[in-house]
Amino acid sequence: MKQHLFLEAPRGERITVAGYVLDTRCRPVPRSLVEIWQADENGEYDRQGFRLRGHQFADEQGRWWFNTVVPALYPGRTRHFHFRVQRPGGDVLTTQLFFPGEPGNARDRIFDETLLMAVGPADDGQFARFDFVV
Repeated sequence: MKQHLFLEAPRGERITVAGYVLDTRCRPVPRSLVEIWQADENGEYDRQGFRLRGHQFADEQGRWWFNTVVPALYPGRTRHFHFRVQRPGGDVLTTQLFFPGEPGNARDRIFDETLLMAVGPADDGQFARFDFVV
């Protein structure tokens, strides 16, 4: 039997991060694996467990989404999420997604404006969208 360790939910502003996995012709890529990991509300990563890490397979329309918290800043980096995306049988794309309007974007050596999410308000926090092309 699998055992699960339940930890206190992270504090911080809620955000839903969502999008599609598409091919180079803008067609959905069902069953693509999408993984996320991020810093918590204190700018720290869980290096011993799986807190604020997750994965799922895109649905038949290529859609994916995660409900999480806005990651905190930490020294030397701007606010971001880490992602890995893999179409069935394909190569793994490892990247980061960034928040628009962050003061640290210009100073972050890894920042790339093509990886900005579209972010706006939602009833339960924020909603961010990004479509991966693999």
